Amino acid sequence: MNNIVLIGMPSCGKSTVGVLLAKKLGYRFLDSDILIQEKCGMLLHEIIETEGLNGFLKIEGEVNRSIETDRTVISTGGSVVYSDDAMKHLKSIGKVIYIKISYETLCMRLGDYVHRGVVMPKGYTLLDMYNERKELYEKYADFILDEGDDSINKTLERIAKMCED
Repeated sequence: MNNIVLIGMPSCGKSTVGVLLAKKLGYRFLDSDILIQEKCGMLLHEIIETEGLNGFLKIEGEVNRSIETDRTVISTGGSVVYSDDAMKHLKSIGKVIYIKISYETLCMRLGDYVHRGVVMPKGYTLLDMYNERKELYEKYADFILDEGDDSINKTLERIAKMCED
């Protein structure tokens, strides 16, 4: 299948870039966080409050493993990398691109991470989450795009070029 799967930290721009990339390539766009919310009938943070972190991660893994599509840009939730099965499935249906941002950028962009539905175990700091996930993103990525100070248009061009190969 010919899909593009975007992974990365919360607020790295997966959804924003994903929609624009889908338009540029003539692909569909799918946000797996929205699929999770539709399946459960709740917002992400409500699912985490109701099901706990492990329950949420189980649901997230199931939803991502069930994605069957073609010619689609898929924006994943930041915690999808905690499910090896989901990531193996996503890699089998498309190219996985890690949109990498610095810890400083994460702090600047993230805001209220509790109401955004960010999965973070009790006692973890943002830096703990950043360091843990960064390794997982790199493990599963086919391509790593260090966003740096790029504009959205520059990021789009770089991803489109990666996908041509």
